[in-house]
Amino acid sequence: MERWADQMSENSTGATGPEVIKAIPLRRPGRWIAAAIIIVLAALFLYGAATNDAYRWGTYGKYLFDRRILEGIGVTLELTVLAMLLAVVLGTLLAVMRLSPNGVLRVTAWIYLWIFRGTPVFVQLVFWGLVPSLYKTIFLGVPFGPHLLELDVQSLQAAFAFAVLGLGLNEAAYMAEIVRAGINSVGEGQHEASVALGMSWSQTMRRTVLPQAMRVIIPPTGNELIGMLKTTSLVTAIPLSTDLYGRARDIYGVNFQPIPLLLVTATWYLAVTSVLMVGQYYLERHYSRGISRQLTGKQLQDLADANVEKAK
Repeated sequence: MERWADQMSENSTGATGPEVIKAIPLRRPGRWIAAAIIIVLAALFLYGAATNDAYRWGTYGKYLFDRRILEGIGVTLELTVLAMLLAVVLGTLLAVMRLSPNGVLRVTAWIYLWIFRGTPVFVQLVFWGLVPSLYKTIFLGVPFGPHLLELDVQSLQAAFAFAVLGLGLNEAAYMAEIVRAGINSVGEGQHEASVALGMSWSQTMRRTVLPQAMRVIIPPTGNELIGMLKTTSLVTAIPLSTDLYGRARDIYGVNFQPIPLLLVTATWYLAVTSVLMVGQYYLERHYSRGISRQLTGKQLQDLADANVEKAK
């Protein structure tokens, strides 16, 4: 220990030190060859697309900032935000139910996940679109008694609400597993310490476990948000045609030019997704602070100084 401390002291004062190693990186010509091939192929594809009249770039530029397309973007963002809010709240509740000591709650949560994860989201949205046919009238009141409320479902124009419910309920099944993984990442010692302080199981989850689990929950939730944005294109099954893809479909149903309108749709999806990916990057970096075990230069210097003082 003393010998190591003396060496660290000498290195820190600059008296002596090991010779600087002059490392020469290996030449890797394969990388340059692969990069050149990729660049050439990309250039050929872009040139071919730019000179291909079938893409109808004039129509693409005409509808890129069309009022109907911009309104569709707004509806798509509303669907994404509302459905994700519903999914996060319900998914957290389902995750807590799955980890609950109550067997009824565990089985209920498992059945929910089994149904919504085991069936395609498009099929679920089709069922939500058929709700007015399945339940023409909903009666609320005492069974075999007077009805306090009678709701005519067929008279409702609730395609947007059904789309939010369909997307949110489906996504909640996946968010439940993400939240459960985050909760399980918290050490058992945290549970035991909370119990020792006299907290109940619900208080432990709310005050101790969930706040610490956010470090694991937040990053994959960003991925689910991006996936939700693209999944909104399936609300045509409701049917709902006021979203981005629905607007583009209505336009090319009239002018019979689907390719440029699909390119417009893809461009806006890509633009919004890119913004969300940037936000996800900074969010992940924020919640990843303190995870790395690699010491900085200042930390190494402080450690060396501490060992020198200890050796003295």
